[in-house]
Amino acid sequence: MRTTNTLRRTATALLTTATLALAPTALATPDHAGSGTPWRGAWAASPQAPAAPLTPNWSERGFDNHTVRQVVRVTAAGTRARIELSNRYGTRPLRVTGATVARTAEGGAVRAGSVRTLRFDGRASTTIPAGGTLLSDGAPFPIKAFESLTVTLYLAGETGPATFHQFAGATAYRAAGDHRGDLSGSAFTETSTSSYFLSGVEVTGGRDTARRDGIVAFGDSITDGVGSATDADNRYPDELAERLAAAGSPRAVLNHGIAGNQVVNDTTWAGEKALTRFRHDVLNERGVRTVILLEGINDIGGSTVNVPADPTPDVSVAELIKGHRTLIRQAHAKGLKVIGATLTPVKGSFYDTPANEAKRDAFNTWVRTSGAYDAVVDLDHAVADPTDPDRILPAYDSGDALHPNDAGYRAMAGALDLDEL
Repeated sequence: MRTTNTLRRTATALLTTATLALAPTALATPDHAGSGTPWRGAWAASPQAPAAPLTPNWSERGFDNHTVRQVVRVTAAGTRARIELSNRYGTRPLRVTGATVARTAEGGAVRAGSVRTLRFDGRASTTIPAGGTLLSDGAPFPIKAFESLTVTLYLAGETGPATFHQFAGATAYRAAGDHRGDLSGSAFTETSTSSYFLSGVEVTGGRDTARRDGIVAFGDSITDGVGSATDADNRYPDELAERLAAAGSPRAVLNHGIAGNQVVNDTTWAGEKALTRFRHDVLNERGVRTVILLEGINDIGGSTVNVPADPTPDVSVAELIKGHRTLIRQAHAKGLKVIGATLTPVKGSFYDTPANEAKRDAFNTWVRTSGAYDAVVDLDHAVADPTDPDRILPAYDSGDALHPNDAGYRAMAGALDLDEL
């Protein structure tokens, strides 16, 4: 969850009178500013500029008298919840006419008795300036780790192009008109696998509220979960959160991957470079102690292919290392522990060239031996074919020789030393 203007977290005064009605018409319960209530991230998605490079989505046209439902699975428990909405890449103020949160049922439906109206500084509607980010008021909504929430936004007016996240790994639902309070999903006849405006969910309350032990997984498509099953929550950060819980050490794990993202190059379709977005997407997350850095394969391969856009400028191993050192310094300055991850195999993929493989090997050697990180996880070895170490193990391959499947992501999560996190 990110800071982009004065409406963000530093503006504590805006986060007063937090409410969530017991029903859309019920009385609200204030969440007083200055109470010292510690919030922490429970779910996140990195905002991107509108684009449709890989699959059709609703970002470029935006919305006009639409209701949008989005399902998210949180990795932290709490007794109150609030959402974060981002208009980071909007060119006009974003008017949110109303919003609700509910417990997820089947598809676009929600559970009876669970719909709660969200408020913004005590009001049912809000406007977010172009470039801005805003938190809702806190809402009484007891939630367990790994439960799914459905966030519904009603956008009565024209939004213009929408800040979104291209690869959500989950189905979003759209209906014409105002259906924010619907229990049924029957009005939501359109679907998308991207998310829109919603960039975070935070929780507070419960035994673990005061713990600052969250983990951010930061990277590209292999963190984002490309190749995993839609609506299954089997990306490696999901699997890591489940593994931590099974070990009796539950911790929030927030996914800040963007498919196609690069460390040192901006792109037109895969987000601002990591060196820019790290500050917004990682350093302003609440309740975080550790960040896992897995990024660089698109810097290496992006100059040799034109999928889905023109090749990006060539990046040397030295430049990639310099970029990682910058991210490490920024994280350490905020008191965060940094886990460095080796880049996974690319043999047989569209990135497979002798020059790219030499760069990957050189960078991985630096990750393993430099001592620049607080700890290292060798994800390269975790998913490689032992008989052909430059290639991903067939049982872990989603089909493109680059992105793992569900089993591969599980193996990645299993490679992390939980004591080092």
